[in-house]
Amino acid sequence: GSGPRDTAASFGTGHHGASSWALRKQRSLRHLRRRRLTAARRAEGKGGRERKGPMSGPPSASAAAAAPPCRSFSSVPLRHVKAISCLSKDEINRIVSLATDMKTNPGAYSDALKQCTLLMLFEKPSLRTRVSFETGMTQMGGHAIFYSIADSPLGKKESLSDTGKVLSRYADFIMARVNKRTDIKELAEVSTIPVINALDDYAHPCQMLADLLTIVENKGRSEDLKLAFFGDVANNVTYDLMRLGSILGMEIAVCGPVDKGDDFAVEQSVVDECKQLGGNVLITCDVEAAASGSDIVYCDSWMSYGIPDSEAEERKQIFMPYQVNDSVMEMTNPDSIFMNCLPAARGLEQTASVIDGPKSVVFDQAENRMHAQKALLYVLKYGF
Repeated sequence: GSGPRDTAASFGTGHHGASSWALRKQRSLRHLRRRRLTAARRAEGKGGRERKGPMSGPPSASAAAAAPPCRSFSSVPLRHVKAISCLSKDEINRIVSLATDMKTNPGAYSDALKQCTLLMLFEKPSLRTRVSFETGMTQMGGHAIFYSIADSPLGKKESLSDTGKVLSRYADFIMARVNKRTDIKELAEVSTIPVINALDDYAHPCQMLADLLTIVENKGRSEDLKLAFFGDVANNVTYDLMRLGSILGMEIAVCGPVDKGDDFAVEQSVVDECKQLGGNVLITCDVEAAASGSDIVYCDSWMSYGIPDSEAEERKQIFMPYQVNDSVMEMTNPDSIFMNCLPAARGLEQTASVIDGPKSVVFDQAENRMHAQKALLYVLKYGF
């Protein structure tokens, strides 16, 4: 997938741009490694014959100590990303700018996370999350470990406190895709390495970064846009889209059966948070009011993970009035785009003519998970 890539300069990495910024970081790191290696060689020479020229064979213990693994290098303040609102507007824009550069110049970052390990905890399955994170770590010289907690939930055999402390001794980052927001919160409270929420029942910040990268590629900006979400508004994607729009200055409309009771309504805590962020958010049952003037149309599955199949037919009847079809797209701006975080069910949350039509950017959006997450990992390691 590809799109316009000339917008990075407007996204706040300073005069030199994202590539120069990243190179300065890498040069500084290489300089530090050389100094430590030189010091180790000198120390080794004092205890015996001084080495001449490059080292050969396995490194000595002192040389290995001079080039410690990834987790030992950083003096960057510890950050956890539990929701998109854990990041400021400037930080979000910097991540998108860096992701744009990584997408264009992947080779410049091929050893950026050398010897770093990402531990991936999965309670909920996901094709895109696992493959994008694992491939991204490999592309930057690091390693990712998949660990399923579906059959051994966090906090059962071992306390979350103990789990977080142990994992902090092994890895450089923790990524967790779980059922409950409280698991992410508790894990972050005790971990001494960054914790990334790869989805819980309250937020999906990695998806937001990928979505924004896709929007910028297609629109050239993130402000002064209207995004309309249709369908199940009581979910993590909707909540973080509302937060993202409130942070960046987008107009957000979420449209669904909010008149059907609490199970279908936006949580009040999200509404309150968006108000505090200065957001312009419309929550409505009116499809035309939501679609009119929209630059981005977005929908998600009506059957999120954990919803029993026995509810499928009932939910279909409830959500069908909010399906994104050709009629809905005709209400939007002529140059609008269509997004879905996938997986998608043609004939349900959207028609095939929409998701497979000329306005659809869903596969660029899916690809951008990898680029955005690479950028996120990079800034968590090296800072903004």
